[in-house]
Amino acid sequence: MKEPYSKGKTYLDFAATTPLDPEVLEEMKPYLQEKYGNASSLYSMGQEAKAALDNARERVAGFLGCSASEVVFTGSATEANNLAIKGLVNNFDKPHVITSAFEHHAVLHPVEQLEEAGLVEATYLSVNKEGLIESSQVEEAIEDNTVLVSIMYANNEIGTIQPITEIGEMLQQKNENRSQRIFFHTDAVQAANYLNCEVKHLNVDLLSLSAHKFYGPKGVGALYVNKDVELNPLINGGGHEGGLRSGTENIPGIVGMGAAIEKIESREGNERLKKLREKLIEGISNNISDVQLNGSRDKRLPNNVNMSIKGIEGESIVLSLDQEGIEASTGSACSTQDLKPSHVLTSLGLSPQEAHGSLRLTLGKYSDEQDVEKVLEVLPSIVERLREISPF
Repeated sequence: MKEPYSKGKTYLDFAATTPLDPEVLEEMKPYLQEKYGNASSLYSMGQEAKAALDNARERVAGFLGCSASEVVFTGSATEANNLAIKGLVNNFDKPHVITSAFEHHAVLHPVEQLEEAGLVEATYLSVNKEGLIESSQVEEAIEDNTVLVSIMYANNEIGTIQPITEIGEMLQQKNENRSQRIFFHTDAVQAANYLNCEVKHLNVDLLSLSAHKFYGPKGVGALYVNKDVELNPLINGGGHEGGLRSGTENIPGIVGMGAAIEKIESREGNERLKKLREKLIEGISNNISDVQLNGSRDKRLPNNVNMSIKGIEGESIVLSLDQEGIEASTGSACSTQDLKPSHVLTSLGLSPQEAHGSLRLTLGKYSDEQDVEKVLEVLPSIVERLREISPF
């Protein structure tokens, strides 16, 4: 199963992106070529595109356990996050927003931008050393003018899983005695492959997804918008996507997202990945000195290993692994060209030097024992060599 996507490489960066599933590509192909109609056109080819759009929306809604009318397609999860946050708070006069200090930048930066412009007041909750937030922290941060809580379901760098259902239940109870409802958004980009994302189970009003994180195409995302939530669009024009996202729909990408979300493996697949994950953690810990696992070991996605290796730069490890045919990461793929230490890791209490020495290995449905064994075979000697020349 490896050759179609890796050409002999050992790919261990599934949190950054996943290869397009061949069966998903087959569903997309007709809409890239002969079925190229505009879904807004009245003639038959346009209506064929409209039917494909509707079908994909139903598939995403089925995964989320919501109405199809509550699914808005976007160009990315970043856009979905921005629409959820900016689209909601623009309805209020300087509202209060609660989020966490280790959200993806697609959540942090919109909130910070709104705060700097004087349009919102914001509270950034800290996480503990395990990379976790408690429902009580959110409750304590609520103000009279709080209108939005945005907490990610699973972290993109360290894979820790937040108690979204509990936070949602608490907010629902709070809303029973408030004149101003508090809306709840979660960035579920990393969670979709592994966790229950049914919106009623999570008690969320808004939820963001990205197709390329679950073996779908890049350039397409989705936002669940509860029917009771009123959003202002970020993009105005032809009134597509229920008026929330104008622009001719990316039918091939949306078809691919619908196909990919239906193919998400049953949760039994988590156990296989968890065994591989544990083998990686144990092997690295037993064969390399001065390493630490970042984030909770238990409340963690089954595919995520993030470890800090003392005395060397993560970038050097990644480049050295690449020379051995192993593709890994030293933090979020969206910020690997940023020389600043990972805000996720420093929020755990790691020093900048410890954060710079992080290595993220993320498994996927094509990963196997050979991938793990190759890492464990070459990584100790790489670390030894880099430590010998390290200024640290």
